[in-house]
Amino acid sequence: MSLNKRAIIIFALTLLWGCDKPPTERPMLEIHGRTMGTFYGVKVVGDFPGGEQALQSQVDGLLKHYNDEISTYDPNSSLSKFNQFNSTQPFPISQDMADIVISSVRVGERTHGVLDVTVGPLVNLWGFGPDKRPIKTPTDAQIAAARVKVGIKRLHVDVSSDHATMRKDQPDMYVDLSTVGEGFGADKVADFLESRGVHNYLVEIAGASRSRGLNAKGEPWRLAIQKPTDEIEEVQAIVQPDGRAISTSGSYRNYYELDGKRYSHIIDPVTGKPITHKLVSATVITPTALEADGLDTALMVMGPEKALAFAKEQHLAVYLISKTDQGFKAEYTDAFKPYLVK
Repeated sequence: MSLNKRAIIIFALTLLWGCDKPPTERPMLEIHGRTMGTFYGVKVVGDFPGGEQALQSQVDGLLKHYNDEISTYDPNSSLSKFNQFNSTQPFPISQDMADIVISSVRVGERTHGVLDVTVGPLVNLWGFGPDKRPIKTPTDAQIAAARVKVGIKRLHVDVSSDHATMRKDQPDMYVDLSTVGEGFGADKVADFLESRGVHNYLVEIAGASRSRGLNAKGEPWRLAIQKPTDEIEEVQAIVQPDGRAISTSGSYRNYYELDGKRYSHIIDPVTGKPITHKLVSATVITPTALEADGLDTALMVMGPEKALAFAKEQHLAVYLISKTDQGFKAEYTDAFKPYLVK
């Protein structure tokens, strides 16, 4: 999987301390690495069985396993094999794959198809998938041909007590889970830490994160929503998620220019084209990172007015940043207010 969703746009709020740690500060393990074409970080307060080396090794192994499941860049991944399976017959998948697809389809249905994990043919057509970027802007005919292959209603998952299968109504459908992969991975690492008795941690994969408990200073974890500029650490707002997941999607980093125009990696499945509106960042807080990761992309597709109306209607905790002639404009729902640090 490639970093075709965003650069890291949520990051841990780091405080500057002296060389001597305060007496009340608890020991913390911190590891970093690469996964799914992007970066991840994990902070664990207290002990982990086997120490930092074991934590690094086990988290790396876990994330490699899930990347091997859902990558579209690895031709041998489970998802790639499904995409290459030119048939409408059931295709065996793991329970984890079933979980991520079922959750993605539910978010797609909730957003009336705005989030669509079958949008892969359009993602590839516009050059944000494993294929190379186009030399010329895709024609209307090419877009129309790709759109015929898109539609979550034609993707089906069946789960029983001992196996799971996935099936497509059209043999050449192409599923792309890049929009939810980071959230899925963050949830899995969090679940893994919980299974090892860790209850104070922060997990971040690109813009998706899960946290629980307290940081090394005995305070709730705080995260920063980045201002949508090229300055990596310019903060727009500080958030205290209180054990919930948070995910941000943005259109201002992953793009290219062609024929004098700038094209975002976020594709509207209805038009078949990259988004062109003024919404540049959407942050969502939900119980799981997978859900937040899917919803933030859907909001980015909707645009500022529709996204805010949808978030209010659904009682979602959402923070939106739009680009205006006067600069950046931030809007958020009432449900988001309790998480903002003033």
